[in-house]
Amino acid sequence: MNIRKMRRDDKDAVIKMMREFYTSAAVITIGSEEIFAANVHNCTGGSNFVEGFVFETGGKVIGYGILAKSYSTEFGGECIWIEDIFVEAEYRGQGIGSEFIRRVAEEYPDKIFRLETEKDNSAAMTCYKKFGFKELPYTELILTRGESIGKN
Repeated sequence: MNIRKMRRDDKDAVIKMMREFYTSAAVITIGSEEIFAANVHNCTGGSNFVEGFVFETGGKVIGYGILAKSYSTEFGGECIWIEDIFVEAEYRGQGIGSEFIRRVAEEYPDKIFRLETEKDNSAAMTCYKKFGFKELPYTELILTRGESIGKN
């Protein structure tokens, strides 16, 4: 298994996986073709705030991961958000997601790491807690692009 930077020619394989990921119980939002295309574009050089990776075996893309860079005033440092980790069903349970997290931690040893998951995603919760991630008691709020501020 190889983990490498996402390339533009990975677009079709990654978007196919995004469709599956964003319609699964692991994610609350559904996404759209426009969002998926923007994600791949930004992960392959369209933004300095995001990095995309693919997981492959035998030349076949079997998963992907996305990191977003930010700053946490709460914790006083630069932050790496592990936005997406997706592995195709037949390859799950083989430590691929864990290897991705290890590599991210090695690449960014002095950063704060954050991620989100559904509480009932027990496999993900077990994996993340194994690495030392702790639950925070927050309610997350969102205002998406195109929505009006203060019009309610």
